[in-house]
Order: sequence, then C-alpha cells, then structure tokens
Amino acid sequence: MSEVVLPMADGRLESYRTGPVRAFETAVNGDLPRIAFAAAHVVADPLADCDPWLDAPIDWDATLAYRRYLWSLGLGVAEAMDTAQRGMGLDWPTSLELIKRSVAAAADAPGTPLIACGAGTDHLAPDPDLTLEAVIAAYEEQCGAVEAAGGRIILMASRALAACARSPDDYRSVYGRILGQVRAPVIIHWLGEMFDPALAGYWGHDDHMQAMEVCLDVIAAHADKVDGIKISLLDAEKEIAMRRRLPPGVRMYTGDDFNYPDLIAGDAEGASDALLGIFDAIAPAASAALAAMARQDMAGYHAMLAPTVPLSRHIFRAPTRFYKTGVVFMAYLNGHQDHFVMVGGQESARSAQHLAELFRLADAAGLLRDPERASRRMANVMATHGIA
Repeated sequence: MSEVVLPMADGRLESYRTGPVRAFETAVNGDLPRIAFAAAHVVADPLADCDPWLDAPIDWDATLAYRRYLWSLGLGVAEAMDTAQRGMGLDWPTSLELIKRSVAAAADAPGTPLIACGAGTDHLAPDPDLTLEAVIAAYEEQCGAVEAAGGRIILMASRALAACARSPDDYRSVYGRILGQVRAPVIIHWLGEMFDPALAGYWGHDDHMQAMEVCLDVIAAHADKVDGIKISLLDAEKEIAMRRRLPPGVRMYTGDDFNYPDLIAGDAEGASDALLGIFDAIAPAASAALAAMARQDMAGYHAMLAPTVPLSRHIFRAPTRFYKTGVVFMAYLNGHQDHFVMVGGQESARSAQHLAELFRLADAAGLLRDPERASRRMANVMATHGIA
C-alpha cells in the first residue's frame, strides 16, 4: 500500500491509501469467445518543439509498444479512432502514418493479432454547402489509403456529411457508394452526439430510433460488405433492439462504455462483440474476463468486469468527448508512458477532482499494477494543481 494526498468533493484534502493489487490471469490461449477490439490511444512526444494545441507530435515507439501490449493480452486494436484523438488533435496525415506503422507492427507480432483502422472524412472541413460528391470523394481517399496500407476498414461517421446532408436519403446515397467499392467487409461506426456534438442528427434524424431505421436500411442493402456495426449511444436497450434486427452474419460491436459487461455477455437472442475505448484503460481485466468466459465461468467474467464499470462511467461522464484524458491518465499511472502529456493539450480537459476520483476507482478495481509508482505519479500531477 501507498499514500497520496487527493482532493475531495467538498474541497478538503485527504491522505488516500491504496488497496491491494488485483491479479489478472491475462494469458490467452486460443480464440476468445468474442471479438474484442480496444480502441487504442496515442502517446504524445512531450519534448517536441511544437504548438501543443495545434500540432500532434507522436512518440511512435511508445505508441506502438502499447499496441503490442494490447495484442499480448489477446485483444485486437481499433486504430486511429476517436480514442486516438481523431478529430481532437490527430489529423488525417498523422492518422495515416499511425495506420501504416500499426499495420506493419501487427504483421511482425506473434500470432495473427487483430487490427482494424478508421477511415472517415476528417480532412474535409464540415460545411453546409459541401456536396455529397465531395463527401464521397473524401471517404474514397481515406478508404483507399487504408486498403493500400493493408488495413481493414472501420467506416467512421462523418462530420462533413452531418453538416451537409439534407435527408436520410443522402446518408443512404453516400454509404451505398462507399460500400459498393470496398474490397472487404467493413465495420460501420455510428458515434453518438454525446461523443461528438458535430454528429447530432446522424442518419438524418435527431431521434435515435428513427436514425436506426436508416442505418439498418443501409446495412440490409449491403450486408455482404458489412462485417458489423459499432454503435456508441450509451444506451443498452437501443443496442439490443438494433442487434436483434441485424441481417444474419452482421455483428454488433458494442461501443457502450457504460453497459459493456451485460451486452458482451448477451442473452438468449444474441450477444455483442466489443470495440471499446474503455478496453484500452482496463485491458488486463477485459482480457481476464473474456478468458473466464471462454472457460464458461460467467461468474468469474462478471467478477472481473463489475468493478471496472464505475471507473468507466466516470471516465466517460459528460462531456463524454473528453474521455480520452482519463484513458491516457490510466496509461500514465500504470507506467505505459512516462508523462501525462496529450496531443492537442487534452491533458487539461479534466479537473483535479476528476483525476482524483479516477485514481480511487482504478484502485478499487485493482487496476493500479504498481500502487507505489501510481501514487508517486498521482502526486506529481496533483502538485501542478497546488496540492502538496
């Protein structure tokens, strides 16, 4: 155990003492019972001479090392997604470099590690006056680049399309054109407005259930080109309703960082696979839980994941788009990087109170693999807030 001074909700300080480390049996032999992607974060280069809010210098060695760590636990990597600060510090040229490096690293890694890569339109500035042809061309450019790099496509939601679409038929048209061209089945990513306010009204409707009808139409019309759909709406009932209506062979990848244990466990009518940002932060517990599921030890599965849910709900609390700060902070606390600096200056997106509660919840879940180191690092960050 170790101690660190943390702020409390009422403004007072407490001397917090960490609990015991939890042992996770993370060695995975054979296939997991679910496909499980961790949307991986990027590690900034803290010594680069740059404008931190404008530039995105990457520490490539540390960034790729984290991907190797995720693969070693049996998890796949969802590359260049919103967890990697896509659209919040990471631009398309840097994203493409990240994709190329990660695909090459996967090829050199033991076994056949899973990797899928985000392709969107983020090099095209959103504008109501854009044409659908411009959005299609932007998607084509990025999808072609991912395929040329040897990557599998995750078709990301488009801020540009959300800005210029006039009706649900515009979404059907754009997605139909792109799905008609891809070489291999893609994962469609429906990212809710709680993650990105610029995506409000996606699929042509503010109401999620009406939007779901449009999305299901697109999938049904191109089921042979759709491996699955990841929805990130933080609503288990909506995910289950959509999951039950997917065409045969099309997977549901949960993006619900609030309700993932039950959604992955499933019910008598089916289950969700996973493509989750929180799996970056709780990777050992996620790996161990899926290994327990593979042994048909569902009690062990839930015992592994249940303590991580309060942590995840805290990391992803509103404004949800700032969850990346908590993910990177976990990597810093656990020694996967030696600094708490993020591209785009996003380390400043959460308060000292938020980070303190994150520390407590991570400790309660047994996810601080070296509590003494984590406490020292926590103290360093608290010192920047005037807490000695």
